[in-house]
Amino acid sequence: MMSEDVTYEVSEGIATLTLNRPERMNTISGPMLDELTRLLVRAGEDREARVIVLTGTGRAFCAGLDLNAAQKGDGIGSSSATFGATIDLRNTPPTVLHALDKPVIAALNGSAAGYGMDMALGCDIRVMAAEAKLAAAFVKRGILPESGGTWFLPRMLGWAKAAEIIFTGRTLSAADCLKEGLVNEVVPADQVAARAREIALEIAANAPMAVQGAKRLMRMGMEETFDTHVQHVYLQLLPLFQSQDFREGMASFLEKRPANFTGK
Repeated sequence: MMSEDVTYEVSEGIATLTLNRPERMNTISGPMLDELTRLLVRAGEDREARVIVLTGTGRAFCAGLDLNAAQKGDGIGSSSATFGATIDLRNTPPTVLHALDKPVIAALNGSAAGYGMDMALGCDIRVMAAEAKLAAAFVKRGILPESGGTWFLPRMLGWAKAAEIIFTGRTLSAADCLKEGLVNEVVPADQVAARAREIALEIAANAPMAVQGAKRLMRMGMEETFDTHVQHVYLQLLPLFQSQDFREGMASFLEKRPANFTGK
């Protein structure tokens, strides 16, 4: 049964996952973690979905983990909550999100803090509302970036700038994020969803196996030597050369018409 706290819908090749606790600024509860993982896996397996959009309702994208629940002793990080060996880190939203081959766009309808910031950084493309902020407030709460921030930020910004943001627990404006390359575009809040969908539709019009293969190789390339990487590129190209979409791509180019890719 679908949770009311995270919704899922697919149209025009786009799966939209929406964090839906606006009264709590979309803070993440324990059950929401499980539901978000389940829906990310569903989107990855959904043949109708070529692109994934992750967004929120209300004035925030995600204000992090639900600290009120933790303080009451029944949430993530509470003294009564089990942690460590009882959590399978292979099945948490950040690792599932990172493993997805389908492109993921974060439509940052509002601010993202802590866990929400890490989750946004884990997406491939980010469209941000002009008044929104990214708050790396982890050390101000006595923790560290628990969901990928220490991996993403040094790769995105370089060591020194990432160290400055993480060690100070700094809050970044949308203008700061655009300047540093943490987001692709900044638009008025009422245009975030439409702009994210425009980008998603542009991606969805392309050959899905090629797009997913390109993302897979980009991810692999971050950890490989060039010589190893070009071998993997070659191996990825072989099945694509045999695909119907490759033939359609060539035919549509020669015939000067839009391609109709089927993912086969």
